[in-house]
Amino acid sequence: MKSLISNIVIAVTGADASILAAKYGIVLAKLYHCKLCAVYVVDTATIKQLTLSKIFIQEESAEYEKSLEANGERYLSFVEELARAKGVKVERILRKGAICTEILNVADEHNADMILLGGWEKNRSTRDIMGHSYREIMANAKCSVLLVKEHDIDQIYKHA
Repeated sequence: MKSLISNIVIAVTGADASILAAKYGIVLAKLYHCKLCAVYVVDTATIKQLTLSKIFIQEESAEYEKSLEANGERYLSFVEELARAKGVKVERILRKGAICTEILNVADEHNADMILLGGWEKNRSTRDIMGHSYREIMANAKCSVLLVKEHDIDQIYKHA
């Protein structure tokens, strides 16, 4: 019989909620011997919209994209350190494009059984962009999607 969960994809945004989702995924991977994949998406779709609507000029958008890419690498490294501390291997993936499209693509490519998303953010601008992406992921995913809102995950992670 196939295990209920064997491949987990975590959407990493760098927000506290996504780091909590990563810890949740690491604990799941450790308990159930799952493959774990952490994905950060440089949201070039939104950058393109901002440039087309003249909110950004071309140079600003290129600079902003580089900055997001560097942030993504840092966040993925942090998730990798968290996983290593618990003896869990995690594959890091940095993609460019629309957040929902790239998360769904990675989930399909890795035959994910579950996509983990961090709970809603209090910051309104982040919440709006992520809220739209999360709704798209939930509506279009071919696997289960879990919105992580576990308040005690730091304690659970610590003792895993």
